[in-house]
Amino acid sequence: MYVGALELDVLLGDVHSLKQKRSAVRPVVAELRRRFAVSVAEAGHLDLHRRALIGVSCVAADPGHVTEVLDSCERLVAARPELELLSARHRMLGPED
Repeated sequence: MYVGALELDVLLGDVHSLKQKRSAVRPVVAELRRRFAVSVAEAGHLDLHRRALIGVSCVAADPGHVTEVLDSCERLVAARPELELLSARHRMLGPED
């Protein structure tokens, strides 16, 4: 079993409140969950209205599949015009860990 984790640090565009932030982040989280069947949550920068840390995780029997899914998630977020992807951090845990 392999577990992959992805942290996406994003900068939001024209957002001036936490309510606007929530309305910008929630559709991204829902789309990632729906398209890739991954676990997703807003996991950081909760008090900042223009930044969000989105955490994504995936479990599979093949490390290549985990990497492919997480790379697709990263590409989807990077392609969103209302977000600027500041950084992406990948981690993998396998049977030898």
